[in-house]
Amino acid sequence: MSFDGIAIAYYAAICGALAALAPRFNTLMRRLALGAAVGVIAATLAPNIRAALGL
Repeated sequence: MSFDGIAIAYYAAICGALAALAPRFNTLMRRLALGAAVGVIAATLAPNIRAALGL
């Protein structure tokens, strides 16, 4: 199994942004909702970004 460097970097950036915003949301439900929204957006945009870069 090989790892895709672009995907790893993309999700690392998304998770980093999420971690930066998480302290602002003081309840667990808000953090879960934000995490779910970011996950859906990331999963939706990743193939489009890869296609745009020709990967």
